[in-house]
Amino acid sequence: MKSGVRAVGVAASDGATAGDPSVLCGAVVRADRVVDGFAFDTCTVGGTDATSAVASLLTTLDREDVRYVLVSGVAPAWFNLVDLDRLAATVDRPVISVSFEESSGLEPALREAFEGAALERRLATYRRLPPRRRIVVNDETVFLRGVGCDDAEATEVVRAFTPEGGRPEPLRVARLAARGARRWQLDDG
Repeated sequence: MKSGVRAVGVAASDGATAGDPSVLCGAVVRADRVVDGFAFDTCTVGGTDATSAVASLLTTLDREDVRYVLVSGVAPAWFNLVDLDRLAATVDRPVISVSFEESSGLEPALREAFEGAALERRLATYRRLPPRRRIVVNDETVFLRGVGCDDAEATEVVRAFTPEGGRPEPLRVARLAARGARRWQLDDG
């Protein structure tokens, strides 16, 4: 992959309890690790606005040169699920969710935390997600879900943006920035 190819990584720094705002950061990073922009937004811990908030980050960035969107997991704010198909259609570029832990899935936890219409809405979003695929990056295992690109391209993108360890650089930078913004928000508030 050429060094100037850009991806935006999206990661969250959650609030403490349901209903709190979770700070989202979108970090634009080139394949050669040059950081090239930031945007921030919030979504609700335990809410249903994550997909819209991530799309809003891309609108705020207004970067046609970003070729890929990498999202840290599919539930950035305690079961506030990202609808990957809807996001990819909205931002008109491939979206790749990257997670870092083995899991038997979110459905049992969703059933424990929600009921009625709130549960059904989350289950519908969760069941529409493409299956997770395990890949090895720099001797570390990560799990991908891709929309708008095939499995081979998703793997190539994640490997190209992961110079060391298992966390792609756009997600690493976005996570650090989201945590910093959250601390600033708490200190300032």
